[in-house]
Amino acid sequence: AAAGLSYVGAYVINTYKSYDNFLQDKYALLPAVIIICVAVVMFIIGLIGCCATFRESRVGLGLFLAIILVIFIAEVSAFVLGFVYREKVKTDVQGTMRSVFEKYDGKNPESTVVDYLQEQLHCCGVKNYSDWTTTQWFNSTGNNSVPQSCCQQEAKNCTGQLDQPQEL
Repeated sequence: AAAGLSYVGAYVINTYKSYDNFLQDKYALLPAVIIICVAVVMFIIGLIGCCATFRESRVGLGLFLAIILVIFIAEVSAFVLGFVYREKVKTDVQGTMRSVFEKYDGKNPESTVVDYLQEQLHCCGVKNYSDWTTTQWFNSTGNNSVPQSCCQQEAKNCTGQLDQPQEL
């Protein structure tokens, strides 16, 4: 279990690198770091449990039980907090994404990240393609279109025009 959690934590940190412009809050890495720390603690606790079982130590097994109960309470608390604050996290991420989309000009590094995100996740805008109509880029181009990264991969002649939403 500890090895699995270590892998998940490392995977989250590695994936974060692709989306760090959207998650400007550096505390976004905190869950991944916590997962890795929990993996280390789980390894140590597992080692204590194995040693206590091998030696048939009542004190060691009691300590192991107490630690497992504390971890269970912490997991339930984390679940409740995650459930309670899920809307706040969603709102914060959407706000950050809107600010990054507002900086889009098709050339800067944030623009590259926006294009990458839209192509990889097969999406357009924060909620949908109409989000682009409020950006400076949309108003400055004046061609009533969204970036090419909004086009569906199957659409061969997609220009990003808003009058062809079926291609976006």
